[in-house]
Parts: sequence; C-alpha cells; structure tokens
Amino acid sequence: MIFVRYLMGTAYLPSPLHRVAYHFFAFTVPTSDFMFFLDVRPQEAYRRIRETRGKREMFEDLNELREIRHKALSLALAGNWKIIDADKPVDEISKQIFRLLEVVR
Repeated sequence: MIFVRYLMGTAYLPSPLHRVAYHFFAFTVPTSDFMFFLDVRPQEAYRRIRETRGKREMFEDLNELREIRHKALSLALAGNWKIIDADKPVDEISKQIFRLLEVVR
C-alpha cells in the first residue's frame, strides 16, 4: 500500500507541530512495513505541476515545495519509510517498488 496524503500530509503543518501530528497519527492509524515515500525534487515537482494543471494550489510554489519536501523526508526517515527516487520515469519507479517488495517476502 502506498499512501502519502494522510500520514505524510502532516508535513504541511507548521514546525514542530508536523512531527507531533505525524507520530500521533502513526500511532493511531494502521502502518505497514511496506510504506514508500516517493521523493521528487522540488524543481521536478514544480515542472510536473505546471505541465499537468492550469491552476496551482496554495502549497505548490517552488519555495513551499522545498520546505514541505524537507519536512516530509525527515518524517520518512524517522518513520522507517522506503524512500524512492521518483524523479525517474514511472516504469523505473514501479520496478524499484516491486524489487523492494520481493526482498521483504
């Protein structure tokens, strides 16, 4: 299961509340040994957003993307997530996820 929105969504909260909220929700909601954080550099995320959407959301400028990525990566490292370089093409990302899943079996 890959999920970002709910548990990693705490990275959007102000510091240090994002850490408190993350640990609260990680304790409260089911987690897994198969949690993947798809890491995209802010520049690449910004490029993808511009190419796929006409309207940007509040946290979708380059500075905000940098800050959110920094907080999310720190949470991923603390929470034992498998961090995957998602700047790569989708097929390479999929292969890496499947390789990680095979190692755990």
